[in-house]
Amino acid sequence: MTIIEEQLEKHKQTSHMIKAPSELESRLRSTLEHVPVKKKKRNKTMTWFASSAAALLLIIGTYQYPAFAYYGGKLLNKNELSSSFAEVWEQGYGQAVNESTTLDDGTVITINGVIADDNAFSIYYTIDRLEGSVYTDSGSNRYGVQDIKGFMTDSKARGGGGNHSKDETHYEGRYEFEPVSPFSRTLTVTFYEWKDDGERVSYPVSFKYEANKAMKSIIKKDISKSVSVDQGAVHYDSITASPTSTIVKGRYQMDNGEMPRFTGTTKLYVNGIELHQWVLRGDSESVSGEGIPFVLEYDVIPTEKVETIELVLESFPGKQKVEEPISLASPSDQSIKLGSEKIWIRSVTKTDTGYDIVIARKEFTFLKTDNLSVLAGGKVIPVSSISDSRQWDLKNGNILWEQTYSFKTSDKPDFLLLDEFDYIEKHNKSISIPINKK
Repeated sequence: MTIIEEQLEKHKQTSHMIKAPSELESRLRSTLEHVPVKKKKRNKTMTWFASSAAALLLIIGTYQYPAFAYYGGKLLNKNELSSSFAEVWEQGYGQAVNESTTLDDGTVITINGVIADDNAFSIYYTIDRLEGSVYTDSGSNRYGVQDIKGFMTDSKARGGGGNHSKDETHYEGRYEFEPVSPFSRTLTVTFYEWKDDGERVSYPVSFKYEANKAMKSIIKKDISKSVSVDQGAVHYDSITASPTSTIVKGRYQMDNGEMPRFTGTTKLYVNGIELHQWVLRGDSESVSGEGIPFVLEYDVIPTEKVETIELVLESFPGKQKVEEPISLASPSDQSIKLGSEKIWIRSVTKTDTGYDIVIARKEFTFLKTDNLSVLAGGKVIPVSSISDSRQWDLKNGNILWEQTYSFKTSDKPDFLLLDEFDYIEKHNKSISIPINKK
């Protein structure tokens, strides 16, 4: 047995011996909701008393009730999180639920089980339709999951997926939500159905939640460090590594207060090994500080002994000013270097209305077109129309994107006048996250 397996087993045995007070939730509710009304001069005293009592109950409840105990003997890779709870249950994870609701047409929605940790709450469910009533392409989004509610819990859905049976009467799905409160004893998941007439009908399904079967985080640390970028900064707030995922939370702090055009690339290394990134999303949970919040989700930490954790902002959107006119004398498939980037002037062609110039660029390089123009016959001629982007395959594994820029002039253009362009700037700036070594 490995070191981490021994520790996990010890936590598991301990959690089985320690029992939560069955009246914990009702005591908390009573304390918070039934404070007697007194005269104004005693409000501060009673508020302090209620807060202290609630805090004491929380401390006692937490001491007696290990809400985030380890469960199981190994970590869960995202690939192991299939839509079948039976497969997860066989590996020793989660809490079996088996609560159902039956719709008017006989369809049965069942919550088979759940898995919880500090990063997410996942439900495994099935939808069984009557024989002869199948899912069709037009009805594939007929059912959905809205949210989870409970004591101190209002968790929004993040997304999910699943698989149909061959006869399309049975569906197995997994849906992920924001984490739930460890003090919730009963949770209610709201499913919904879109009727044929467009009406949306909700179906709540409640079940007893056993928080002692939630999995504790392996690492949970504040980062509070920023990396400067063009026109702002990327601020990293925290990292939480759980048995099912590793999540980094942060904020984009741009000078214009807006979301960047592209989110850039942040890589996460543990002991020098890069962790696969699964998703980047906005954060609906509260985040301290100014900026636009984001969440980066990576795979689980794949090692028992963490020596180093490093975040690397590999690239981020930037702007490049163009100071000099660009010669159009010799169009070709050869690149023209502009700062750290390149563009290609592929052709300059006479048309019935003027001249067309074909300009190629990298996929995430965009020319600013507000003042884009050419110098022709000693005059500045603004661009009159721009075609849609199309691919230019270099046949060497690289693909560029080109567009046709049209100018109404009888004189052949001599120079392209370009103010600036957006592009993906290379940074490779790293942030080391200190690890408390035992």
